Amino acid sequence: MSEPFYEINLEKLTYGGDAMGRLPDGRAVFVPFGLPGELVRVRLTQEKQSFARGQLLEVLQASPERIEPKCKHFFSPLPPGEGAGMRACGGCHYQNMSYEKQLQAKTEILRDQLHRIGKIENPPVKAMEASPLEWNYRNHMQFHLTEDGKLGYIFPLPSGEGRRCTEPVEVVRAIEECHLPETSINTFWPELHFESNKDIERVSLRCGQGDELMLVLESETDETPELEIEADISVVHIYEDHPVVIAGRDHLFINILNKDFRVSAASFFQVNGKMAEKMVEYLLTCPLARVSLSTNLLDVYCGAGLFSKFLASNYAKVIGIESSPSACEDFEFNLDEFDNVDLYEGTAEEILLAMVSRIANPTHMIIDPPRAGIEKHALDAIINIKPQVIAYVSCDPSTLARDAARLIPGGYRLAEVTPFDLFPQTYHIESISIFELI
Repeated sequence: MSEPFYEINLEKLTYGGDAMGRLPDGRAVFVPFGLPGELVRVRLTQEKQSFARGQLLEVLQASPERIEPKCKHFFSPLPPGEGAGMRACGGCHYQNMSYEKQLQAKTEILRDQLHRIGKIENPPVKAMEASPLEWNYRNHMQFHLTEDGKLGYIFPLPSGEGRRCTEPVEVVRAIEECHLPETSINTFWPELHFESNKDIERVSLRCGQGDELMLVLESETDETPELEIEADISVVHIYEDHPVVIAGRDHLFINILNKDFRVSAASFFQVNGKMAEKMVEYLLTCPLARVSLSTNLLDVYCGAGLFSKFLASNYAKVIGIESSPSACEDFEFNLDEFDNVDLYEGTAEEILLAMVSRIANPTHMIIDPPRAGIEKHALDAIINIKPQVIAYVSCDPSTLARDAARLIPGGYRLAEVTPFDLFPQTYHIESISIFELI
């Protein structure tokens, strides 16, 4: 039986990088690499009762906003019979539109998520802060390996591309170029060669001050990978969160607004240094800055201490909360100059629940959760602690909207939302939302 093909008018971009259109039966269909206003030919790759996903086969009428992508690996439809959609690595989503249009699209998607999921009428979303660098902005790149050991990115393989399935399957697509990493990483990564992907789950490259490089190899076995590298870089093997130094040291230093931060191999840190500076500058001038020296600051999911280091001198007491052991070590190193800073190692929910009756007011709070957002018990504890101001740093507008829908009935007003484009050419949206206790 032949597979269903449809000509679809695409209406808008949605969170996740897809453009949305409608099937003849009214169901929404989500199509990667399409643009609003385009007439496209698609093949359905996944069908659900209320929606479907499609593979872009041909752009029948292109949007005037469509531009030529910079990278050879960015998606472009191929003629039928030549493996339509095979020119894609999965790393970028918006190279087919100008940077100005990317900013506008992401701002509207953030506003839509807050309205539709958060049930917030006219959400106070400001214009997105643009990245000074549209390309070569990442100080940290994560690669996966193909079966023959080539570096690449994970790409969702639609059903029908060599297999039959009801859900997309993830494969690793090898790459020959990438325009997202900083120059030092981009110069080095093509020199990496592995015999196979047998023992290595992921390969990461980080750059720090003076173009210092760190290579991190993650694997599912404690056997140290064999590797010959002539370059003067640090090499760290991580197995079950335990780092083993193969060469150099287990950390590097990253400078943000003239302050040095030690960042270990297993620790999280913002990948766009220029935009991290913009976020810090915002926090130093936003409603969080209206503070007396008797106010306490809770820095939840504090990581290596990026925000605490800039704000500690403004508060009577700063309390960091972090579950990553390596990030906790970095936090203590980076905040060592301050006598008013404490750190609690553990999950946000367990530590916040223990603090509900102990934390002194007045209190401010910074929350920088992972993509999954704030865990429910942690959010309940936050509402019980009642900080006067909450700065919610989000990397996922859908979970931000979900958590906002719980904070607002808990006694908070969403004062403003400022998006920051930490990830040009991709669908990812970073933002800082200010919630004020009513």
